[in-house]
Amino acid sequence: MKKILSFLVAVLFCVDAHSADYRAALVADMDTGRVIFSEHANEPNYPASLTKIMTLYLTFDALEHGRLHLDDYLIVSQSAAAAAPVKLGLGAGSKIRVEDAIIAVAVTSANDVARVLAENLKGGKEGTFASLMTRVAREIGLSHTNFENSSGLPDDDHLSTARDIALLSMAVYRHFPQYWKYFGMKTWTYNGKTYTNGNRLLETYPGCDGMKTGFTNKSKYSLVATAARGGHHLISVVLGAESKDIRATVSTRLLNRGFETYGVGAPANYVAKPAPMTSPIVQKYADDAPEIKSVPAPAPTYATGGVGVQFGAFGSTDSANAMITRVKNVTGATAHLEPNGAGLYRVRVTGLTESAAQDLKNRASAAGIDCYVFH
Repeated sequence: MKKILSFLVAVLFCVDAHSADYRAALVADMDTGRVIFSEHANEPNYPASLTKIMTLYLTFDALEHGRLHLDDYLIVSQSAAAAAPVKLGLGAGSKIRVEDAIIAVAVTSANDVARVLAENLKGGKEGTFASLMTRVAREIGLSHTNFENSSGLPDDDHLSTARDIALLSMAVYRHFPQYWKYFGMKTWTYNGKTYTNGNRLLETYPGCDGMKTGFTNKSKYSLVATAARGGHHLISVVLGAESKDIRATVSTRLLNRGFETYGVGAPANYVAKPAPMTSPIVQKYADDAPEIKSVPAPAPTYATGGVGVQFGAFGSTDSANAMITRVKNVTGATAHLEPNGAGLYRVRVTGLTESAAQDLKNRASAAGIDCYVFH
């Protein structure tokens, strides 16, 4: 997955907007990873609250592995209570339910709640959590991203790119489809107050089902938006727009042109479903891909630990078992099938040390098997 950048295939077109009004833009197919248009997509920018997509990615991972449960309560520290706005205004020593925390971050972009999640997930230290964020970012292919905090509050070293933000969003969509719904919530009521999602495309763009806004004085206005029409699910990323209106307008035009590329006009009744992870997050097309001849490797001896590697989530046991066989043939490792309770079957090798998991991931990725390390 570290070579994902070389997998991007761009088809350029005009988006009828002045690029001076924003810093970077991209629109891609969520299911295949095809980049339909990009502009300055690999240039570093401040991601602001788009950072919280990674905070939620790690939260979802904790839910999947039983380290958290939606009905658990998290304690608010003095540090979290003191976070800069935008925030819920939680008092030090108070508690918030995990599911409410997820929604607060996804819908209201609450900085205090992002810090609550970070501190509870990683030993009470946001800085330690930020280091984990950066490490996991590398594991899922984000090669130009560095996180210094869980919320995106200003820091000169806290950087990402439109391309990396798109890949991160696709990773959430692929790896944790059961939690995708939180990014599409238009409103949320908590303690008697109703909050409105800052992604105005949820109201104005037919088929929009997510995802996240961002703003600081340095980053300007950013937006990741996803929409489904006519059997296609697209993602647009706009970074550094001069206003909320501009980020919404550019996002709308990007999505429109993306659907036009597929000959999709008026919205159709289409339910977005993540594609099985039998292909990389970003698709390498046949006419651009060198042939990879995998040779069965001798079975390695992996040290035991609390880390694992996931090789996909499949809609049928036949598909899952086919991947188990492929993993065995390519790496020598014995994977197992694990139902996730949402109708999908995950293929995993578990009980590894960090180094063993990384070695297994690298061996599988080199043979073209999409996978990621989980903790």
